[in-house]
Amino acid sequence: MNLKYNSEGLIPAIIQDATTKNVLMLGYMNDAAFKKTQETKKVTFYSRSKQRLWTKGEESGNFLNFVDVKVDCDHDTLLIQANPEGPTCHKGSDTCWGDENTSNFGFISKLEATIEARRTNSNPEDSYVASLFSKGINKLAQKVGEEAVEVVIEAKDDNDELFLNESADLLFHYLMLLQAKGFKLEDIETVLKNREKK
Repeated sequence: MNLKYNSEGLIPAIIQDATTKNVLMLGYMNDAAFKKTQETKKVTFYSRSKQRLWTKGEESGNFLNFVDVKVDCDHDTLLIQANPEGPTCHKGSDTCWGDENTSNFGFISKLEATIEARRTNSNPEDSYVASLFSKGINKLAQKVGEEAVEVVIEAKDDNDELFLNESADLLFHYLMLLQAKGFKLEDIETVLKNREKK
């Protein structure tokens, strides 16, 4: 691997959670730290303050277990994917930016937040979401069943637009049903991850 180290013999290493894809921290590696990371499968940096190799977690036990590495187009920055054991930041937070290292499903996570806000803050007369929640779990479950049947019907036809629209309706109402039961998509992800291990 042809890496371009800076004048101090270091290369920045962005650490990303291999599963959630959240950025956890930024550190620096020299050639020895990079090789040790690959050999031990524990992310190791060159500590500029300690002037030595430093394996993340060597004192705290909060190791970063190496999964993969990518090099940027200029070969002067590393993207290290790792599985963290505990918080990454020395101040105790999941990331060095103070963020929680939770799954983020992009627009779907934003949609979950919108559903929650409308469920808790909107008048049922002004919001479809609030009105459906006000009718109770049975109505929500019934709606998910209706949307599932419509997806099956459209799957048998050749109209892709209708199939995708019905699929979107099903997902939207399923997210509401999950919240009515006190769950989010992240909880389903956890179940699926546990099944993968078996």
